[in-house]
Amino acid sequence: MASLDSVLDKDGVRLTVEDAVATVTLTNAAKRNAQSPALWRALTEAGRSLPGSVRVVVLRGEGKSFSAGLDRQAFSPEGFDGEPSFLDLARGSDEDLDAVIAEYQEAFTWWRRSDLVTIAAVQGHAIGAGFQLALACDLRVVAEDVQFAMRETSLGLVPDLTGTHPLTGLVGYARALEICATGRFVHAAEAERIGLANLVVPGDELDGAVRDLAGALLSAPRDAVIETKALLQGASSRTYEDQRVAERAAQARRLRDLAGLGD
Repeated sequence: MASLDSVLDKDGVRLTVEDAVATVTLTNAAKRNAQSPALWRALTEAGRSLPGSVRVVVLRGEGKSFSAGLDRQAFSPEGFDGEPSFLDLARGSDEDLDAVIAEYQEAFTWWRRSDLVTIAAVQGHAIGAGFQLALACDLRVVAEDVQFAMRETSLGLVPDLTGTHPLTGLVGYARALEICATGRFVHAAEAERIGLANLVVPGDELDGAVRDLAGALLSAPRDAVIETKALLQGASSRTYEDQRVAERAAQARRLRDLAGLGD
């Protein structure tokens, strides 16, 4: 077993790597892992810092809450030190505003890379940006005390950190609209029932359950998992016939590789 190597530790984000498993930990438990532009930049950097040997990435939050969402300081007139306030952003050009939001979103996009399988270990509050960060991952293992909520609409905003696509894919349009428009809490039993959670466990079993799942994901050959993830990710945007074609092409690549005839 390789040693646990710390790759990055800054702005409320720590990245550690052990063999083929990387762990991204939100480390500001005192603020319930509230999010900020600095944290988003650190998350983006964590994705870019992953060694090529990593196959599974676990995302977790220290303390009682996974992430209670955007730090409320963002809504103050002064915003965060050294950052444009929301008011400043609103006064900027359409192009500048779009570019800033796109940069924020990069913290949430790399979790969907086909060469990785990502698992969010979620306990306590996962609200707004916290909910969207959990949705950025492929899989979610949640503690029995989990509370998901999309609170953006109650603040006069929309969920813009890439959460609307996976949420709709998991629970369907009508349920996604109802969750987002009301801002209500989704607790563990419902999360599992509607497809938000892959597994619900007692809080003290969360880390162990995630380790077991990571181990199971590592049991299959890497390239087979990569091809399968890519097939499933593209399925919703393809017709049935196009998906059949994609399956055949993927299987041909696998067979050639297994026969030693690959590139």
